[in-house]
Amino acid sequence: MSRQVLITDLTIDTGVQELLGKAEQENIETAFQRAKEQEPHCKFGLTGVCCRRCLQGPCRVTFNGNKGVKRGVCGATADQIVARNLLSLIVEGTTPHVEHAREILHTLLETTEGKAPYEIKGKEKLISIGMKLGLTVDGVEIDKLAQEVALIALQDFQQQSGVSHWLRLRAQDKSIETWEKLNILPSNAHLEIANAINKTAMGCESDPVSLLLGIMKMGLVEGYDGLHLSTDLQDILFGTPRLVKTQYRMGVIKEDYVNIAVHGHIPMVSEKVLEWSRKLNTEAKALGAKGINIVGICCSANELLMRQGVSVATNYASQELAIITGALEAMVVDAQCIMPGLAQVADCYHTELISTLPNIKIEGASHIDWTPEEADKMGEEIVRRALAHYPERDQAKVQIPGGTVEAYAGFSVEQIVELLAALNREDPLLPLIEAIAKGDILGVVAIVGCTNPKVKQDWANTEVAKELMKNNVLIVATGCSAHSLGKNGLLSPAGLEYCGAKLANVLTAIGQANGLPALPPALHMGSCVDNSRIDDLLVALADRLGVAVRELPVAGSSPENHSPKALSIGTFFIAQGVDVHIGVNAPITGSPLVEQALTANKGEFPVTTDELFGGKLIYEADPIQAAQTMIARIIQKRKALGLVCPETTESAAE
Repeated sequence: MSRQVLITDLTIDTGVQELLGKAEQENIETAFQRAKEQEPHCKFGLTGVCCRRCLQGPCRVTFNGNKGVKRGVCGATADQIVARNLLSLIVEGTTPHVEHAREILHTLLETTEGKAPYEIKGKEKLISIGMKLGLTVDGVEIDKLAQEVALIALQDFQQQSGVSHWLRLRAQDKSIETWEKLNILPSNAHLEIANAINKTAMGCESDPVSLLLGIMKMGLVEGYDGLHLSTDLQDILFGTPRLVKTQYRMGVIKEDYVNIAVHGHIPMVSEKVLEWSRKLNTEAKALGAKGINIVGICCSANELLMRQGVSVATNYASQELAIITGALEAMVVDAQCIMPGLAQVADCYHTELISTLPNIKIEGASHIDWTPEEADKMGEEIVRRALAHYPERDQAKVQIPGGTVEAYAGFSVEQIVELLAALNREDPLLPLIEAIAKGDILGVVAIVGCTNPKVKQDWANTEVAKELMKNNVLIVATGCSAHSLGKNGLLSPAGLEYCGAKLANVLTAIGQANGLPALPPALHMGSCVDNSRIDDLLVALADRLGVAVRELPVAGSSPENHSPKALSIGTFFIAQGVDVHIGVNAPITGSPLVEQALTANKGEFPVTTDELFGGKLIYEADPIQAAQTMIARIIQKRKALGLVCPETTESAAE
């Protein structure tokens, strides 16, 4: 097999394919190469039955007692080990989003006190949240109201009892009733994380059922004090996203500009880098460049895309390849999904890799501290460093893949409602509900999460989407999965060619009512923390219909998941009764009890998540089969609601 064929097996992004060829020629190692070198993977790790909780092991057990190894040294079974390991994984996914929320919370507080150089741009969102929290909003100064909201949010990191304020603010009452019966309502995000870690410590929790309930509780921490809190406070500080048009793929890196890539998740850093790039643009021209060009990677890309229309170069698996273009003066990183290998790649070029958060350092990278108070200083210094590197660029090493793809983004719930209002001003959700009821929209699926070098980059994400669209399923998207769809034309009205006729007609009607040719078949709703927007949309639809979220004909899918964050987000949605598909298996198959509980394949386990919450985990690597499985579950939920289903449409017409 030729080298080019091997490269095309790694990714469907032609720009990344080109740069992988360049990396091979220049003998530069990337994540794609390292993923292949890790094969074959340890089967004990893949199935979740390797335990390293203490120094008596590590212990490796099997459920069926292969070679007599049925228990670890302490007596732990496969069920206990898998449940503990999964809880640890969910904690690792939840914690970065909780810390994300804490960072934006403190930034908002310091902004209201005049200590941080940000301004409150989302006044409407602030007033809306203030009202829902029961605060007086009429006649109250904006900074004062924002401070009151932030102090209530702070209690979710301090109170020792009670229920999370943000859960009470955002959750549906029907869901809260279920969680209260199961005693899994969280109170303090940090306390719940500490309790979960304590559960998994050697010699502590060993009841798999209790551990599984702990997993669901951690999913609620993820959802409300991670996702919802982050999104709400970011909208207050930076404004609620509105419809924007932008460009995707490596071609957004421009040879005749000073190029800075922002990468990570925390928008307080990237917003300041963008601000200072605009202030210092004339200095770039003095160096002979046409200006300063900011491009995005991963969720920092999503944050700037949604609010500022900044173009996106690439997503997680190919982040190193942006440097291999030879045209980046700096890559600025904050937190989450940052590959340590970036430093090794940057050393081969003039690119400076710059870390920013005080508590997150990258070996081999330079560091400029971001704090709310010093945000302007950080932003200016980063841009000036990039300017200084521009004359150092080696033109012989520059190779930027040509071509970009047009995409639309900025579909916050507020923006979606505004678009629907063009069809029905008094009841904006009604056109969407009617389209679902008639079967013009079969259901809604959120495609979220990652790209993973273990699997062909972007392929599963786009194939799942296309199969669903063909069957008139509306797609909403976040995170790196949204980037996969954007790079392949599914965030553009041109993507309607992949849709069933009914869905295409609905999207065209909404688009034309708003002066657009059509809406894209996938609505980009934001970054990973913005999965909260998807939840808000589901709660709004369920409340409008008078049903529980668990009854809606919806599902979630992460076809190329790699991060524990994808699993913790998925757990949050399963707790609300939403089926969640993953394309890369979670390490649970070593315990039939745990696997059966989560996937609803009844065996020895007395009750499943599907029975308790209304949602289950679906593992399927094949994207077409995954889409068909979700469609079958959507049809099942449509039937339960008494809605028209595809197999009954023709007979009804006759």
